[in-house]
Amino acid sequence: MELIAPVIVAGIFTGRIRFLPGESRGSAIAKEPLAGHCAIDSEGLAGDEHADPRAHGGPEKAVHLFPVEHYEALALAFPAARHLSPGGLGENLSTRGITENEAHIGDIFVLGTARLQIAQPRTPCWKIDARCGVEGVAAHVAGHGIAGWYFRVLAPGECVVGDALIHLERPGGAVSLARFNRALREQRPSLQVLDLLANAPGLAPDWARKIRERIDWLQRNQGAK
Repeated sequence: MELIAPVIVAGIFTGRIRFLPGESRGSAIAKEPLAGHCAIDSEGLAGDEHADPRAHGGPEKAVHLFPVEHYEALALAFPAARHLSPGGLGENLSTRGITENEAHIGDIFVLGTARLQIAQPRTPCWKIDARCGVEGVAAHVAGHGIAGWYFRVLAPGECVVGDALIHLERPGGAVSLARFNRALREQRPSLQVLDLLANAPGLAPDWARKIRERIDWLQRNQGAK
């Protein structure tokens, strides 16, 4: 197994719950950069809030990474959009040099003194369009599989800007986030592929359950293969 080359964490961000412009619902998608050391535990970064704990945060969505390469692609696709810079779309970590093509579910990393494991992709929501002030950004992010991903925290610790995200281990049978996202965008993926995804080592239990429910639905309906 070839390890991913270390990448430097160029930005660490946390946010408080606020109202988005023109919205009556709160969100912590607007993050502020941290300059000093930040504690990381099973719930995420110290001081980071989540307006909807059903959709964000918790042990299986503790730390969100969004590659800076995706901001560059979004800026080209949506030149009028606001906040297309690191920290602008709700991530906790900003890096260059690792995307969904290289990252696999179950990959284990060291960041500072903490140990993290990729648990699932991020699912973009309406807040991205509200934050950017342009419709269609969230759909573009979902359609191109460039939403970043969530880590669970295997061992708590501290990190600081400039720390390296160091790849330690990849489980056998790991599935890249790019392949995972592509398969789920298919209208009728093969049952074999869905079974592979559901059994991806390290996948968050909720995702595994949802994929197995989709397998069951396809098996019950005519034309399923």
